[in-house]
Amino acid sequence: METKTQVEDSIIQESLLTCIDLANSDHQSVLSLKQQSKNFFALPLEEKMEVLKNEKHRGYTPFYDQIPDPENQVQGDHKEGYYIGSEVPRDDPQWDYPFYGPNPWPDPDVLPGWRETMEKYHQEALRVCKAIAKLLALALDLDADYFDSPEMLRKPISTLRLLHYEGKSDPSKGIYGTGAHSDYGMMTLIATDDVLGLQICKDRNAKPQKWEYVPSIEGALVVNLGDMMQCWSNGLFRSTMHRVILNDQNRYSIPFFLEPNHDCIIECLPTCQSESNLPKYPAIKCSTYLTQRYEEVHANFRSYEKHA
Repeated sequence: METKTQVEDSIIQESLLTCIDLANSDHQSVLSLKQQSKNFFALPLEEKMEVLKNEKHRGYTPFYDQIPDPENQVQGDHKEGYYIGSEVPRDDPQWDYPFYGPNPWPDPDVLPGWRETMEKYHQEALRVCKAIAKLLALALDLDADYFDSPEMLRKPISTLRLLHYEGKSDPSKGIYGTGAHSDYGMMTLIATDDVLGLQICKDRNAKPQKWEYVPSIEGALVVNLGDMMQCWSNGLFRSTMHRVILNDQNRYSIPFFLEPNHDCIIECLPTCQSESNLPKYPAIKCSTYLTQRYEEVHANFRSYEKHA
C-alpha cells in the first residue's frame, strides 16, 4: 500500500500525449455506445445479475470483482462492468475455446437496440485497432500487414468492456477505482467520458512512481499498449502501467481489448532481436497467458474475500 508520503511525492499532472489522426472514425457510433452503456448500468442490480459473467468471461461483473494490484489494494476495484467478446458460430471447431463462443445479452425488451449498438462498435473498434497495428508493424521494420496474418489477427480475441465507476479513491488507504496494472494483450482502445480518473505511469520502476492524468480529448480514443506488444518488440514498446483514481463522480469508460488468435505464440519478433539483443521474454501461447492473468486477478479477489 502506498504511504501518505509516497502519495504526496507522486506529482499528479496531465500527461502530454501524441495524437494520431485515423481517417473515417465513426464518432456517432461512439456516442450511441456511451449512451447505451449508461442505460445498462442504470438497470436494477437483479436485472444485471441475470447476465452475470460466464465461464467464457462474458457478461456482467459487479463492483469489487477484481483486485489487479493486491500489494496496494485493500478491496476490489470500485467499478462494475460488462464483457462482450468475439463470437464464433457454434459449428466452428474452436467454438468451445475459453475466449471464443457466444455472449449473454440483456433482454431486448428492456434495452432495445442495445445488442446492435455493441456489435457495431465492436466491428468499428477492431477496424481501428488493425489500422494502428499497421503503424506498429512499420515502426518495427515489418511489412504493414505483418500482424494481419492468419495466425495473428485474422481471428483475434477481441473484447469490448463497458465500465462504470463510482466512489472516491484514497491511495493512502488502498482504495482505487482500478488498481495499478498493465493490460494483457496487444493493445487497448479506450473511449471515455470527460471525468478525469485514468492515470498512467511512464516508469514503473521509479521510486516513488510518478502518475499523470490522461486528459479527455473530444473525439479522440486513448490507446494503451499491452504485455504482448512488449514481448513481441523485446521491450522496445512497453506495456502501459495505469490505474483509475476517483473523485466521487460517476465515471464511464469503454475499453476495447485486442489480443491475437487463441493459438498464436507470443515471442520476440525477428526484427527486434540480434546477437547483442537477445529475447528478454519467454515464448508463450496467447490463450495460456490470458488464462494465467485472468486467474491471478480473480484469485486475488477470492483471497481478499476470505480475509475480509
